[in-house]
Amino acid sequence: MTRPPVWLGQVIPSLLADLPDWFTRFAPPEDCRRHSAVLMLLGPSADEPGEVDIVLTERSHTLRSHAAQVSFPGGKLEPGEDAVAAALRETWEEVGVEPETVEVIGTWPPLYLTPSSNAVTPVLAWWSAPHAIGVVDPGEVAAVARVPVRDLADPANRFTVTAPRGYRGPGFEVCDLFVWGFTAGLLDVLLTASGQDQAWDEGVTRSLPMRHLRPFLDARGRREE
Repeated sequence: MTRPPVWLGQVIPSLLADLPDWFTRFAPPEDCRRHSAVLMLLGPSADEPGEVDIVLTERSHTLRSHAAQVSFPGGKLEPGEDAVAAALRETWEEVGVEPETVEVIGTWPPLYLTPSSNAVTPVLAWWSAPHAIGVVDPGEVAAVARVPVRDLADPANRFTVTAPRGYRGPGFEVCDLFVWGFTAGLLDVLLTASGQDQAWDEGVTRSLPMRHLRPFLDARGRREE
């Protein structure tokens, strides 16, 4: 079993000591009834000794919402579950990560996703005993990748995503994955809180690919501005 790097243990204390305004602007309402969790699972690289990677999935292209988007494995809490239990269960069901191989470090404050009225709790974890994984449920997941943290931090792979309605947010392109939205926001916070981030040019912008524009289209299929 491998131990997590020192910087990973610093993430939650650093985050809570200087909480990004994202977490206060999108704090869940008290009467929120829908709760989910995602697993931010980092582990030792399978290819490069000493490097760390993180598990990302590409959602099924046939899903009604967030189709083809890159995400962390996860889903809604079942009755009696907390965020940690739900994140571990969903990750097992989606990509086959065995819960007993995962060392949970802690949880981040939940974030409220207004379009889905959903409070999502990120669960930070270390994969102490990595094993082979893959798509278990094709109805939910199209692909799974272990992406090097070093590549995410590389300024050459970072940019600002722009989309209709004035949307602007962090973006990454790594391992043939275009990462934006909620997942990119979490990765941005992770890199900053862990001290793994590098200076990058936020003035470099890229438009959202057509396959990700569904949330910005009206009922007649026209792009909203």
